[in-house]
Amino acid sequence: MTAVPVIAIDGPSASGKGTVAQLVAEKLGFHYLDSGALYRLVALAAMRAGVPLDGDERLASVAASLEARFEAGEPVTGAIRDEACSIGASKVAAWPGVRSALLGRQRAFRRSPGLVAEGRDMGSVVFPDSGLKVFLTATVEARAERRYKQLKGKGITATLSILLQDLRERDARDAARSVAPLKQCPDARFLDTTAMSATEAAQRILAWYRGGE
Repeated sequence: MTAVPVIAIDGPSASGKGTVAQLVAEKLGFHYLDSGALYRLVALAAMRAGVPLDGDERLASVAASLEARFEAGEPVTGAIRDEACSIGASKVAAWPGVRSALLGRQRAFRRSPGLVAEGRDMGSVVFPDSGLKVFLTATVEARAERRYKQLKGKGITATLSILLQDLRERDARDAARSVAPLKQCPDARFLDTTAMSATEAAQRILAWYRGGE
């Protein structure tokens, strides 16, 4: 498996890493892993089952028994993208048992010809031998504005000031958790997308992957 190349893209919520990762994967013909979707699915399953998001053991059980497919099954793409599920994902991701339960599932995405994986700990924990690690971020104000436009585009009512506060709290929670905290790996390239489009960011990553600067 180590012969299968991996591009690991980590960064905070709403930094645009999902869109950028998909563009890179499409250009290279690689598989794509949205690791955050798995945590969102755990949060959704837990909330539907009435399992509190403040305890590790029961949440780990939910994660271990999660029946999730990215091609078939119940269509929950919209449900896992709402703000309640997004906030819930950040909470369940702080629990060691949940992260342990999902580790093997994430690593199973590593298949030929290659993988572009995005999340919070793709380069530091899940795929530490990635050939290219990128820490993709933007200012919290830019990220809140992007999330606001995204939600408005879907017809979802949103308040920019509330989104800004939610992102700040999520950043603090993700950086402070005891297991796999959000951080830039020493060997990761830093990419600030505040003034960049998703296409420009993808082109930069592709150039790095191909040996350019």
